[in-house]
Amino acid sequence: MKYGESAFDIIYLLFGLICGIYILMNRRNKAGMLMGIAVLVLAGGDAFHLIPRVLNYFVESDFSTALGLGKAVTSVTMTVFYVLLFHVWQRAYKKKASRTVCLAVYAFAAIRIILCLFPQNGWFENESSMTWGIIRNVPFVLLGILIILLFYSKRGRINCLRRMWLLITLSFLFYIPVAVFAGIVPMLGMLMLPKTVCYMIMIYDFVRYVQRK
Repeated sequence: MKYGESAFDIIYLLFGLICGIYILMNRRNKAGMLMGIAVLVLAGGDAFHLIPRVLNYFVESDFSTALGLGKAVTSVTMTVFYVLLFHVWQRAYKKKASRTVCLAVYAFAAIRIILCLFPQNGWFENESSMTWGIIRNVPFVLLGILIILLFYSKRGRINCLRRMWLLITLSFLFYIPVAVFAGIVPMLGMLMLPKTVCYMIMIYDFVRYVQRK
């Protein structure tokens, strides 16, 4: 299992890094630039957690602190990723969101990030708090629902982005059980694999966006 999971993690990180750079180099507009930045933020943030996780399998050392820090960093960068997706939506569809929607996006993101900084999250402890797993993810889920609705409302306008709303939905459905219950049922951590696959398909669709004629 450790070899398969480690190989998958490394492939994902390399895929994200290479595609992020490719998207930035081939961008034709602001939407493409934001897509490239979003991909690098996502993969870069995940690297803080996945690299110590891979090393933990093969190196005899205590990676508890690195893994805890990685989880905290990933929680923040995932939030930033969805804020960037909001701006991708605005630029790609040439649609300016209402002031209420903009305020909601930034409010949910700010609350989520602030909650992730509380010591009650127990990032550096072996046992995570289910209560805080729920608390910090409430604004994150609300942010996700908002982004899903935005992409769903324009799903037929740009072919390579038509399934974005579905991929975001699936990623949250795979993520929430892990974020809340993985401390009780460790096997739920396996759901992070299909969640990551959803992210890889999103990244692939961003590549298709900058390649379209």
